Amino acid sequence: MEYKAVVNKNQKNAINEAIRTSQFVRNKILRYWMDNRGVGKKELYRYNTQLRDEFKFVKDLNSHACQASVENVERAINRFFDNCKKGKPGKKGYPRFKKHSRSVEYKQSGWKLHPTKRRITFSDKKSIGEVKLLGQWDIHTFDAQLIKRVRIVRRADGFYVQFCVKVDSSQEVPTTHAQVGIDVGLEYFYSDSNGNHEENPRFLRKAEKNIKRSQRKIYKKKKGSSGRRKACGVYARKHLRVTRQRNEHAKRLARNLCLLNSTVVLEDLNVSGLLKNHKLAKSISDASWYLFRQWLEYFGSKFGRQILAVPPHYTSTECSNCGVRTQKSLSTRTHSCTHCGHTEQRDINAAKVILSRAKARGGHPQSNASRDVSSALVGRKTCLSKKRL
Repeated sequence: MEYKAVVNKNQKNAINEAIRTSQFVRNKILRYWMDNRGVGKKELYRYNTQLRDEFKFVKDLNSHACQASVENVERAINRFFDNCKKGKPGKKGYPRFKKHSRSVEYKQSGWKLHPTKRRITFSDKKSIGEVKLLGQWDIHTFDAQLIKRVRIVRRADGFYVQFCVKVDSSQEVPTTHAQVGIDVGLEYFYSDSNGNHEENPRFLRKAEKNIKRSQRKIYKKKKGSSGRRKACGVYARKHLRVTRQRNEHAKRLARNLCLLNSTVVLEDLNVSGLLKNHKLAKSISDASWYLFRQWLEYFGSKFGRQILAVPPHYTSTECSNCGVRTQKSLSTRTHSCTHCGHTEQRDINAAKVILSRAKARGGHPQSNASRDVSSALVGRKTCLSKKRL
């Protein structure tokens, strides 16, 4: 759950100081690991204790918040070694130092909810104090003991407070036996095996002219001036609006697909590899394919649906009627089979091929995705979004 925080100038400075301290602890722990290869979890936590004894501003931050920074480093290290063991192609995600952190995370101490649950008080020595919360009051439906983590996030339009709640996110939905294959693209956001197209909203392309105008205004202001700082804020908020539009669009489509179908089949695309194509990188990023897949897998887990990912090879050239492959350029939008004469819109034909591959494999999941959307998950705890899903 996420709520907008109403803060004054002093609280804003205190939150920024807490974020900087959390970043400092993380970077120092990471440097300690780099300089002392082979150290384990216990050594990292001991070094965290040394930092609290050495630096007063670190000790002023809640001890559990410092531990959360250590856990952040630990996750990055484990992810790097897992990628190495699995033989992930390309970069393995070696842990890097944080330069612009935007959040500080508290565990089950250092904060207290007001009985009305409309305010939260942070009680460490960073002097954040009581913060008013704005948003939909879904937090009232949960016991305060179920809240396992609280995070303060800084965004372009202010500060937000996120609650990580330990709940069962599953939900009963109407039974259906429908199956659908979807093919994501750039002309259409996706096309399904039933012959339907979902238009590509192109949020960034539509806002690009306005964003560039606000970017030019930044360079007309003097460096270090308040005018330049305000212009940067306007520019950042425009990008934030595009990000939120993409997220809500992907969430809505994924939820509808999972409600209407018992099985959703998609391609197991290497989006990071596709982004290396400089001619299509901006359009692919604007389409947010990976975000769409994350929401599909989240709602698949929530509604008890099956989300399958099949290899993407030759789905655009293979005929959905006879299986013969017909080579075609990217500009060719109609599939015409030279073997059986089958003619169909290119993306719909690919969606049918994707669905047939899942059936041929016996319906076994091809995805190793964690089905977690938020990085604030702890074990099986679920971070719920701002709105009721």
